[in-house]
Amino acid sequence: MKRITAILAAAILGLSVSVAALAQQTVVEVYKSPTCGCCSDWIKHLQQNGFTVKTHEVRDTSAYRAKFGVPDQLGSCHTALVGGYAIEGHVPAREIKRLLAERPKAKGLAVPGMPMGAPGMEGPRSDPYEVLLFQADGKYAVYQKYGK
Repeated sequence: MKRITAILAAAILGLSVSVAALAQQTVVEVYKSPTCGCCSDWIKHLQQNGFTVKTHEVRDTSAYRAKFGVPDQLGSCHTALVGGYAIEGHVPAREIKRLLAERPKAKGLAVPGMPMGAPGMEGPRSDPYEVLLFQADGKYAVYQKYGK
């Protein structure tokens, strides 16, 4: 029994180390307004979670949403690319790591709007929000729920 426990512990440790290493080797390209503070805070969140970030300051992020296939109804204040996926809005680093580990057939992840309590939107309250996995045809499903 001790041997099985040791093997399982080693496997879990190996998976967590490989996910952390994946984040450190992965560059997230972020397209944001030069004056957006919450976007800068989201970038810090990604960096604190091991991602390397390359920032592109642009006047209009909607053109990048369209270019990367993000449905308009899922829009937020910044758009990113990582590992072939589009990331829209204040998606937690944890879900980006999960996306890169699982590699589902999808266009990307989105947190529509700017919900209080999402990474980069910390403040006096935390509202419930959903991370959505969206497809090229605009359909989407809940990938993860946060809050109540």
